[in-house]
Amino acid sequence: MTDFSQRTHAPTLLVGVDLGRPNFDADLEELGLLAKSAHMEPVARVTCKRRAPDAALFVGSGKADEIKFLAQQTGATEVLFDQSLSPSQQRNLERHLQLPVNDRTYLILDIFAQRARSHEGKLQVELARLQYLSTRLVRRWSHLERQSGGIGMRGGPGETQIELDRRMIGESIKRTKDRLVKVQRQRRTQRRQRERNEAFNISLIGYTNAGKSTLFNALVKARAYAADQLFATLDTTTRQLYLGDAGRTVSLSDTVGFIRDLPHGLIDAFQATLQEAIDADLLLHVVDASNPAYPEQIHEVQRVLHEIGAHDVPQMLVFNKADALSEPSRPAKSRDSYEIDGVQTSRVFVSAASGEGLGLLRSELAARVLAHLPSLHSSNPDPVGAETDLGTIAPLAMRS
Repeated sequence: MTDFSQRTHAPTLLVGVDLGRPNFDADLEELGLLAKSAHMEPVARVTCKRRAPDAALFVGSGKADEIKFLAQQTGATEVLFDQSLSPSQQRNLERHLQLPVNDRTYLILDIFAQRARSHEGKLQVELARLQYLSTRLVRRWSHLERQSGGIGMRGGPGETQIELDRRMIGESIKRTKDRLVKVQRQRRTQRRQRERNEAFNISLIGYTNAGKSTLFNALVKARAYAADQLFATLDTTTRQLYLGDAGRTVSLSDTVGFIRDLPHGLIDAFQATLQEAIDADLLLHVVDASNPAYPEQIHEVQRVLHEIGAHDVPQMLVFNKADALSEPSRPAKSRDSYEIDGVQTSRVFVSAASGEGLGLLRSELAARVLAHLPSLHSSNPDPVGAETDLGTIAPLAMRS
């Protein structure tokens, strides 16, 4: 198993298998972006079609031979699959190709491990990594031979190294879960405090690289890290946002981005982070309007929301990067609706980078707050240091 952080610009061969599913990436574009985010350098791409994965090699022996030859021709030092591999498939491929082999799941885990900054984020990534490794113990490494009994021990074959490794990983998982429980308790205390203050909670959600962090920075004048790359932000950041039209302050949280085939272990491990979305009064679903695949990305975000129990939270769609749309593709109206799961959902077109449409977005947010808390219409005077008009916000060059 490869530690990507120690393989800067490693020549990598990308492999994708079309199993007839609608979200197959024929160009392996997203996998390439993920690979670059993990400091790898894609040198070639291979795709093939199969009705079902081969039990031993996932792609079959013939295609495996082709991959091995192409790796030799291009100088690739490792192979990366766009799908999740079973432990035995991964082991068999490494023996056949004589190269390190990793899958999409481990790649995402590694990126998260590199990017996590907060104590909670690091714990969550470590838990997901340990859970993933616990499935890779079956004959995964050459040192997993049976340990012999020593002097003073009872006779018998002794405990196998695999049993020792499994027990050690199990103990590490338990310790990490215990530490996470304490952090989650602290988060619950913070949420209860916001509830006592009658705070209206808004969470930014969306597919990775949709521009959530740039929008967050533009709205609250924060300096959250924003870059044009996948998973630029992993840790939840919460700031106060003053809405003049509503005459009150709301709580705005920037959460981790979603992605296709997000590992289930990460969804479980990041439950505390995603709890911000579950407990929100409104979800601002940020969409990259310039990406032709945005309908599929919206569908993937909805799937994850269902999985974490946040699908019933009210949503507003924010189609970001409107400035990147060609003239024929630009919307006739800055505000309309878009159907999600048979429900018409309010949509606003903005550009977090240029500031276009942000005034309209703030007005829409204020209307939602007033509808939710009508009795507070004239309360909560403008606090010291609250944001001024959007016209004073300088455009941001970077996008998350």
